[in-house]
Amino acid sequence: MIQVGDKKFEEYLTADQIQDCVKQLAHQIDTDYQGKDLLILGILNGAFLFMADLVKYMTSDPEISFLKFASYEGTSSTGKVNELIGLNEDLTGKHVLIVEDIVDSGNTLAHILEILSDKKAASTHTATLFFKPEAYQQSIELQYVGKEIPNLFVVGYGMDYLGKGRNLTGLYQLKP
Repeated sequence: MIQVGDKKFEEYLTADQIQDCVKQLAHQIDTDYQGKDLLILGILNGAFLFMADLVKYMTSDPEISFLKFASYEGTSSTGKVNELIGLNEDLTGKHVLIVEDIVDSGNTLAHILEILSDKKAASTHTATLFFKPEAYQQSIELQYVGKEIPNLFVVGYGMDYLGKGRNLTGLYQLKP
């Protein structure tokens, strides 16, 4: 058990279990995008560790960029998505892979896909390390999912509680 801020969390996944998921996704993405012009768009802040490890395990050399959105306050989604850092790249003819740390409601992902819809990309797909199917409110297909997890608040491996806990190498669930 650990404490982040005023909340207690229990370990849900070890660092090794997470790395196994990341390696598997990297191999699958490498295979699917072999010989293609790939741009990976990481969604900050949460996806920074996942994306760094993902591209380290890839044998291809994708272009890398980031977008930043905010939709959480404390331990729950606000339902609103605010764009904090936008897109600067020309996507024309590129295969775009949106990389999220976690997809719960899917509202941020829907917002991102709306922004990218008129950018003339060759394809746009999604990869998420963690997916909460119980919380999902969209009909967007997720092409790459590392692991489905229960609809509990988590910290670690890039995800935070009030800005803290991102540095944890494992994944921790809020203790009920």
